[in-house]
This record gives sequence, C-alpha cells and structure tokens, in this order.
Amino acid sequence: MAVVSEPRGTGGVEQAHRPGRFRAVAALVCAVEAVVLLAFCAFYLWELARGEGDDPSRTVMSAVLIALTAVALGLLGRAWWRGASWPNAPTVVWNLLLLPVAWSLVQGDRAVVGALVALVALLGIVAAVRSSPGNGGTA
Repeated sequence: MAVVSEPRGTGGVEQAHRPGRFRAVAALVCAVEAVVLLAFCAFYLWELARGEGDDPSRTVMSAVLIALTAVALGLLGRAWWRGASWPNAPTVVWNLLLLPVAWSLVQGDRAVVGALVALVALLGIVAAVRSSPGNGGTA
C-alpha cells in the first residue's frame, strides 16, 4: 500500500503560482493610470476655461489625446479584470513608454513624481509579464 503525502501547508492545493493575482494587479495599474490621465485632462480643460493656456487649440487637442489614452487604459483594465488574453502586450508597451517619462521627470527636478511613475510602470510590466499564459496560465 503506497502512501501519498501532500506538501506541508497546502491542503492539497498547489499554491506556487497564482496568476489571478497578477491579472488583478495589472487591472488595478491600468485603472489607476486611466484615472490619473483623466485628472490631467480635467486640469487641461480647467486651465482652458480660466484662459491660462497659451494656445487653446493645442490645449483642447492635448485634452482629447489624453482622454483617448485614458479610455484605452480603462479598456485594458477591464480586459484584465475579465480574464481576456490580449492585454499583455499593450500593457507592457504602455508601461515601457512611461519609463523615459519617469526618467525625464527625475532629471527635471521632479524626483518624487518620477520615482512614482517608474514604480507604477514597473509594477504594470511585472504584473503583465507574470500573468501571461506562458507563465502558468490565466486562472
């Protein structure tokens, strides 16, 4: 008679890799980035309403571009949350693009903001890569 022992503390459930956690982190990162961009959009429009912008058409176009990017990030967050398989690459690309932004903020005497942007970007990259199907599935 063979005795099969289970690993200690697992209760028969494998707990080595939980990609669901990484998917949730990726969804949260995309959602936070979308909200921050919407706040920037509102700020641009507020400046426009107060007449502080140098070029109203540039301000409006910047606000529209920022709003479209925020919507795209919101859709990425929703896709992550719903378990879609496609948001990995766009999430990694977007967050890779944020790293030079973070670096320029650090060099421009905005070290705290730059470090925060870099931290969020790296968190998004790690979460997206770790939740990919090649790393244990999407469960």
